[in-house]
Amino acid sequence: MADLKTKGRGRLLRIFIGEGERIRGRPLHEALVLKAKEMGLAGATVLRGFEGFGAHSRIEGKRAMKLSADPTLVIEIIDNPDKIAKAAPVIESMVTQGLIVIEDVEVLKYVTRM
Repeated sequence: MADLKTKGRGRLLRIFIGEGERIRGRPLHEALVLKAKEMGLAGATVLRGFEGFGAHSRIEGKRAMKLSADPTLVIEIIDNPDKIAKAAPVIESMVTQGLIVIEDVEVLKYVTRM
């Protein structure tokens, strides 16, 4: 984790899944965050989509969210490129339905309280 605390190159792993996705009886988003923590990655965040569409072209919005049983979740995990490269195959093996993308990012600031 210490190598991401300065400015410089980073990599963002972004996973799009349905909220109902599960792995071994546990919500997949929780399992992904725990796996990221277990692998010592710098950070992971789960975001809930409130509008958009995906592979099935179903619009998800305010009205649709009331009807949708499986809204989209986005899990973002960031660290240095080497750590993301090691984590990507593990994450990929956990996701059976969804989209996984990786992009290079420039870290402007990363400060934590210890």
